Amino acid sequence: MNAPISEEDLHAYADKRLDADRLVQVEAWLAAHPQHKAEIEAWRTQNERLHHAFDPVLDAPIPARLLHKANRGNWPALGKVASMSWLLLGGLIGYLLHGERETVIFPPDAVTSLPRYAAIAHAVYTPEVRHPVEVTAKEEAHLVGWLSKRLGEKLNPPSLAENGYQLIGGRLLPGDEGEVAQFMYENELSNRLTLYIQPNAQHEMTSHFRYANEKGIDVFYWVDGHFGYALSGNTGREDMLQLARLVYHQYEQ
Repeated sequence: MNAPISEEDLHAYADKRLDADRLVQVEAWLAAHPQHKAEIEAWRTQNERLHHAFDPVLDAPIPARLLHKANRGNWPALGKVASMSWLLLGGLIGYLLHGERETVIFPPDAVTSLPRYAAIAHAVYTPEVRHPVEVTAKEEAHLVGWLSKRLGEKLNPPSLAENGYQLIGGRLLPGDEGEVAQFMYENELSNRLTLYIQPNAQHEMTSHFRYANEKGIDVFYWVDGHFGYALSGNTGREDMLQLARLVYHQYEQ
């Protein structure tokens, strides 16, 4: 039997990346589901607009002012700026080209969105062996007091023990408009999760869950009260949804 047509197949079809056999299957499925053809055409139009907007940036030369700084011995600083700029630009393009099944063109400030920053922080700190957190779980009381004071409200890390995850610790991070907090968890298989908490979250959604896959990182995120929450991991969408619900119910009590 042929495998069911997935959203990944439709994105691959839109990007013209399917092999011949799968292409035939997808085209047959689309013939029976014509309502999806318009969606795919919208994706392709979006891709063209994004390439038109961002390709000139990728091909542009390094600005003279940055080269001048580099010649004055500021290579480390220049490297950090360039690395972060390319990371954000690459992540933004990847997110927009292969995001969820929405056909809107996101505004330029989408790069500062809750799931995007949460995924970047997850990708940066979860590979760390010796310094994954600033304050470990052994000093949980200090961690809670410190982050609560900086973010202006009591922040107790939720317990994920019933799903096999133990708190490693946490850290303070810079957000787009002030400080944010990150708690990190790990299970016996060394799978790590991060919970990103952003105060004064401004977002169009309410408290219901939203999902994003940020370059292979599953992120469930929501806004509740004054805070935005984003749980990130690589354990699969269904597993992450259960964990996100567990976090949500603890914070709503």
